[in-house]
Amino acid sequence: MLRATVPTFRIAVDVRAPVERVWAAMIDVERWPEWTASMRRVERLDAGPLAPGSRVRIEQPKLPAGVWTVTELRAPNTFSWVLRRPGVDATGTHSVWPAPAGSRVELALTFAGLLARPVAWLGRRLTERYLALESQGLKHRCEAAASAG
Repeated sequence: MLRATVPTFRIAVDVRAPVERVWAAMIDVERWPEWTASMRRVERLDAGPLAPGSRVRIEQPKLPAGVWTVTELRAPNTFSWVLRRPGVDATGTHSVWPAPAGSRVELALTFAGLLARPVAWLGRRLTERYLALESQGLKHRCEAAASAG
């Protein structure tokens, strides 16, 4: 029996900043609209630090607003969250690891469910564009902070 592959989009970027600085920017989700055009508004729906179970409402250009729920968080390296819609779940994974020049950031978006393939196919260009905007925005944010302090 053949297993269907799950549509996944990935991007990686090297950042000239320590893992701790990148991690701090990455989990400060409400400030993402300051450094990426892929986000209009990000609102935490729960108090306290970002943790499994935390919910975040995100408004993005060209997409309906949605509530993402953190499913995994392993500080200071990775967190994942999921957006559930009828017929498709989208799981975003954000990781940062030590690298020779500072850090390596890896972002991924995986679709699952009955409508995963058509949703991924229809949204491919926008998904790739938003991952690029987010990775480059995070890179610039963290490198600017590293050079300023």
